[in-house]
Amino acid sequence: GERSLLAMIKLLLEPVNLLILDEPTNHLDMRSKDVLKEAIRAFDGTAIIVSHDREFLDGLVSKVYAFGGGIVREHIGGIYDYLTNHHPLQTLTPSPTASETANNATKNEANGATQQVISQTEASESYQQRKERQKRLAKIEKSIKECERKIGQWEQRVHEIDTLLCDVANASNMDLINEYTDLRRLLDKEELLWTKLSEEYEECQK
Repeated sequence: GERSLLAMIKLLLEPVNLLILDEPTNHLDMRSKDVLKEAIRAFDGTAIIVSHDREFLDGLVSKVYAFGGGIVREHIGGIYDYLTNHHPLQTLTPSPTASETANNATKNEANGATQQVISQTEASESYQQRKERQKRLAKIEKSIKECERKIGQWEQRVHEIDTLLCDVANASNMDLINEYTDLRRLLDKEELLWTKLSEEYEECQK
């Protein structure tokens, strides 16, 4: 994550006027995300950012392109402005009339006991749903930590092999070269899994 952040900051300091960043917040902690966000804001050019991180995009982008259903939609404005217009979080319903309110009150009094039983059932279901969600979150979080452990371990070994291969005596060592290739393949696969799990965790939190 620190290497990724450093690489992106170096890019922002280059004399260019266009940046294309694909999921730039992967492997970054909250503080690093804030640093990167401020750096992009200060960038004197155009930045095209592919990201599922809504909080990162909030206040950063001025135009949103949404891909889905075989079409691309362009929206002028920020990410939450787009979501409000195209993916409303709640449906507005008309206010009841005075007669409807009176009828509802009568029905409520007549069916008070029944409604109380229903409310208790709903509360129980809601509790069970929350319990299941917390269980799922814990399972995903455990998988994410395992991914991070493997990635850290393999990255350290890749760094060690890099150092060994810099030695002329090891330049043609096929065992090291094959191990390096295998580790890079494993890292790519594990990082894809980490990204998938992180997105699943974020969706589950909602």
